[in-house]
Amino acid sequence: MPKLRLALAQINTTVGDMVGNVNKIITYLERARELAADLVAFPELTVTGYPPEDLLLKPAFIAANREAVEEIRAATAGLTAVVGFADVDDDVYNAAAVLHDGTLAGVYRKHYLPTYGVFDEDRTFRAGEGSPLFLLRDVVIGISVCEDMWYPQGPPQVQAHAGAQLLINISASPYHAGKGAGRERMLATRAADNVAIVAFCNLVGGQDELVFDGSSLVFDERGELIARGEQFEEDFVFIDVDVGSVFRQRLHDPRLRKEQSPNVARIPLPALERPGSYPDLPSSPIAEPLPRREEIYRALVLGTRDYVHKNGFRQAVIGLSGGLDSALVTCVAADALGPENVTGVAMPSRYSAQMSETDAARLADNLDINFLVIPIERAFQAYLDTLAEPFAGQETDVTEENLQARIRGNLLMALSNKFGWLVLTTGNKSEMSVGYATLYGDMAGGFAVLKDVPKTLVYELAYWRNEQNGSPVIPERTLTRAPSAELRPHQKDTDSLPPYEVLDPILEAYVEEDRSADEIVALGFKRPLVERVARMVDRNEYKRRQAPPGVRITHRAFGKDRRLPITNKFEG
Repeated sequence: MPKLRLALAQINTTVGDMVGNVNKIITYLERARELAADLVAFPELTVTGYPPEDLLLKPAFIAANREAVEEIRAATAGLTAVVGFADVDDDVYNAAAVLHDGTLAGVYRKHYLPTYGVFDEDRTFRAGEGSPLFLLRDVVIGISVCEDMWYPQGPPQVQAHAGAQLLINISASPYHAGKGAGRERMLATRAADNVAIVAFCNLVGGQDELVFDGSSLVFDERGELIARGEQFEEDFVFIDVDVGSVFRQRLHDPRLRKEQSPNVARIPLPALERPGSYPDLPSSPIAEPLPRREEIYRALVLGTRDYVHKNGFRQAVIGLSGGLDSALVTCVAADALGPENVTGVAMPSRYSAQMSETDAARLADNLDINFLVIPIERAFQAYLDTLAEPFAGQETDVTEENLQARIRGNLLMALSNKFGWLVLTTGNKSEMSVGYATLYGDMAGGFAVLKDVPKTLVYELAYWRNEQNGSPVIPERTLTRAPSAELRPHQKDTDSLPPYEVLDPILEAYVEEDRSADEIVALGFKRPLVERVARMVDRNEYKRRQAPPGVRITHRAFGKDRRLPITNKFEG
C-alpha cells in the first residue's frame, strides 16, 4: 500500500503582506522539495494573513490575493501544495487551493463560517459547498478548512465515507490557555471515528489581539498522535504516513460499511517523478507541549513581538513604577524585543516610596534595559496651581490622583513621539475589569501586554520568569509588597478593591462565564461584594472601549470576545 511524505508548513504570516507571505511560502516549498515531500500544507488564508477582516471588502485586496496564488502555483514544480487563500467568483470564499506541479488542480471552500468569540467570518465570506477528493500516488485525500473539522458530521466525515484515507485540515486556530489539549482530543476523535489519518496545519504568530500557537498535529487512524509541531514558533513538520494501515484498520472496523458512500468527485493528480528512496527526516516529529505558565508567557512574548514589529516599531517604552505589573511587562518586552530595544521610565511623585524607584532601577539593571528617571513633581504642582481657582473649596479626591497618572501618560507619549518608541501599558485584566485604571493616564499607550491576564496570574508568571536563567530578575520586594498605585499617602489597592485572590474568581465567573449575581453568590461569595464588583465591571465598559489592544490568553477577552453595549441598564 502507498506511503506519502507529508509536510506541514507552520508559518507566521502578516495580514495584507502578500509579497512577504508569498516569499515565505515559496521558501518553504523549496525546503519541502529538498526533503522530497509529496505534499506540503500551509495554514488557513496563508496568502492574505488571518484574519483579513474588512480588507476583504476591497476588490483590489482580493485581486492581489489571486495574483499571489498564481505566483505560488508557478513555484510548485514537482510538488503538491495546499494553500489557504480568498477565492472569488460570484462571492468571496475562505478557501484552500490544491496546487500540483505548476497547475491549479482544484479548490476547496470552507463550509462552516464561525461567528462566535473572536470570529466574524459570515461578515466577509460565503459558505462553500462540495467536498472534492484528490488522488495523489494512489492516496485518497480530503481537504478542509479549520472550523469544518470541528463538526462531527462535517465535510471530513463526508470525505472519509467517500474513501478519503488522509484528511488534511488547514487552520488559523487562535490560542487561549488550555485550548491545545481540547483541540488534540477533538482531532484524535475525528481520526478514530473516520478511521483516517488526520493532519492539522495551524498558523503561528500574533495578529492584533490574537495569538496563534502553531502546534500542528498528525493523528493516525486509531487516533494516536504521530506528529506535533512546536508552540509559538515557526516549524516544518515532516512525517511519512502509511495509508496501508488505514486500509488494514478499516478491514477490521465495520462502521464505514454501514454508511452510504456519498457521490464525491475525485480529482486525479498526475504522477510525479519521485526519488528511489526518501532523504532522512529530521529528529522526532513530536514536540513536547509546554507547561501552563511557560505556555502563557510564550504567548505574551510572541503577541508583543509581532504587534510591535508588524506595525513598524522596533523599540518600546514602559512606565516602571517598581510594581509587579510593570515589572512583568518589562520582562515580556525584553524577551520579545531584546533588552537593547526596551526603555523603562521611572516617574516618581511626592507619594512615591524611594524603594519603588530603587526596585525599578534594580529590575532595569537585571534585564540590562535602558532606564530613565523623570520626576513629575514640578508638572504636578503646575497642574495644581493652574486648577487652584476652579477647584477652590473642593476636597482633594481621585481627581488629583488621576492628574498624576495623566502626567505620566503624557510623558511616555512624548518619548514615543520623539524617539519612535511604542508605549506598552501595564494594566492587568483584574484592573481593567473594574475600571481601576486612569483613562488617558496609565491606559495611554499602543499595546496592553497584560490586558487579558488576571492579577493572580500575573504573580504566577512573575514567579515563573524569576525561576528561569538561574537568577531572579524581578526584585523579591516587588513580588511581596502590597500592590499600590502610590497616588496618595499610604495607598493600597485593597483600599478600593477586595483582595485579588477574592476578586479574580468573581471576575472569572461574571466576565468569562456570564454567571448572574445569584449564581456567583451560590458559589460562596457574599452578595454585597458580588453586586459591587458587577456594578464596577458594567459601568466601566466605556473605559475598556478606549483601551489599547492586548494579547488574548483566556477564552473570553475584552474586545473581540466580549462585546457589550456601553449604554446599558441591565443588571444581573
